[in-house]
Amino acid sequence: MITLGINYSQMHDSSACLVRDGDLVFAVAEERISRAKHDARFPQNAIRACLEFAHIGAEQLDEVCFGWQVPGPGFRHDLKCYALGKMPPTYTNGLSSTLHFLSMWHQEGGAKRFTQIFGATKARMRFVDHHLAHALSAYSYSGIDDAAVVVMDGRGAWEATSIWHGRDGRLEHVLTIPFPDSVGYFYSEFTEYLGFHRNSDEWKVMGLAPYGKPGVDLRAFIEAEAAPYKVHARKLVTNGATPFAEMVKLFGPRRIPESEIDERHKDVAYAVQDACEIAMMSVVKMAVEKTKSRNVCLAGGVALNSKANGKIVASGLVDKFFVQPAASDDGAALGAALAPCLDGGGRLPMRAMRHAYLGPEFDDEAIETALRTYKLKYTRLSDAAASAAELLSNGKILGWFQGRMEFGPRALGSRSILADPRDPEMNAKVNNAVKFREWWRPFAPSMKKEAAVEYLESASDSPFMILTAQVRPEKRAVIPSVTHVDGSARPQTVEKEVNSLYWRLIDEFGKRTGVPVIMNTSFNLRGEAIVHTPTDAIRTFFSSGMDALVIGSFLVEK
Repeated sequence: MITLGINYSQMHDSSACLVRDGDLVFAVAEERISRAKHDARFPQNAIRACLEFAHIGAEQLDEVCFGWQVPGPGFRHDLKCYALGKMPPTYTNGLSSTLHFLSMWHQEGGAKRFTQIFGATKARMRFVDHHLAHALSAYSYSGIDDAAVVVMDGRGAWEATSIWHGRDGRLEHVLTIPFPDSVGYFYSEFTEYLGFHRNSDEWKVMGLAPYGKPGVDLRAFIEAEAAPYKVHARKLVTNGATPFAEMVKLFGPRRIPESEIDERHKDVAYAVQDACEIAMMSVVKMAVEKTKSRNVCLAGGVALNSKANGKIVASGLVDKFFVQPAASDDGAALGAALAPCLDGGGRLPMRAMRHAYLGPEFDDEAIETALRTYKLKYTRLSDAAASAAELLSNGKILGWFQGRMEFGPRALGSRSILADPRDPEMNAKVNNAVKFREWWRPFAPSMKKEAAVEYLESASDSPFMILTAQVRPEKRAVIPSVTHVDGSARPQTVEKEVNSLYWRLIDEFGKRTGVPVIMNTSFNLRGEAIVHTPTDAIRTFFSSGMDALVIGSFLVEK
């Protein structure tokens, strides 16, 4: 059976994936191909890439599964919220988006768009509840038979948080906390108050938080320690006559985007992150208690909060922990594609996901064609890993373009910018001259999995760069550019069996420097999607302060 999974809601992060007989064979976000970050349009480019990879046409699909339910329940829920006073009349964004969603499905629905673009198909069009799609993506790809599954995001159709119990390849719903009682909504509104973009820049708040200090009281907005947490959504409303009124009254004016960061902003960021961590811990504890399982799987946009994830792992509350690497809405496509497996009392395929290299790949012939098109001088390498390691050990900043593109928000050694983590100035160099982004944004270390125990206090399995750990005090001066101000790092543990080329690059760097760790950040400039094609890589390379580009078997230097 061939199943196409789609995330499409016209809100953010459209994507598509292809599953054959329960095996995930391809996945890509629309933004990577369209180059529009967080692209919310119908993912026709992503779908086409899925079909081309599998060498099939739309007529050969058995199921087309959308990771959103039909809009009726969500619309009714929002009307109920207004009627009960849970959202004030001035909050028009929520209602208008629901009306838009309703109109989209009835007038220009995903199923109709699919057949208009790709032609008639015998495939069944299926609409999967959004939180169920998230839960399926976390549970099935964890490979853990018995697990508590937690979904936390801004909102589904009407859900904000849900708990499920996965057993023997099936999912049982335990409870749902409805929108607007949402940790994701709470976090995104403060993201906007701090001068960033909601549903996009939450990473910036998480990165800024360690520079702040305790003292800001957010109890007017969230009761994080309650079981479960409680969000006071009316206080968070950002539109209407007086946007951010409660926040402004308590904490001062909203930060103007791109203006200076002051101590007040840092302290608010600290409090927001702290509340998120407490609320997430509360939900996980509740999930463990209700399911009697100490194995936990997470999905939904809130599950990308790597600092909170690290604290959950370090708490001793869980035995096994898995976060689906594309935990935000793009990953809902992965779960939607598995929904047919449950038909007729069926079971999910329980196959542990060990990598996210699920996207397109370009061979040396395609890469060399691009290099010649731009009339670039290049060198063919006999050993790309060794050559890159030598450049890194000499302080060069590299673009690294190899193999299949990663699915999810993290660059994991296929579309990465790499640098020497030993240089205490390297963080500033890459932020200022390469990424053109804010000074406080941290970078992640990629390290050989077997070396993690030497550098991290809690050396958990972390192939997806999805949780933080404390760097051992004696190692913080050794890898200063990937150690955040609070002593933490967001590591990627690299396995030789999973990505042999990237592992060997780190190994070769270790042989030259004694440090089997490299700085890794996504291959993109600020505000852009991670590079997709060789042309994207070449353009980004020459638009930034990178010193060299190792692309396939070729080296380009400035």
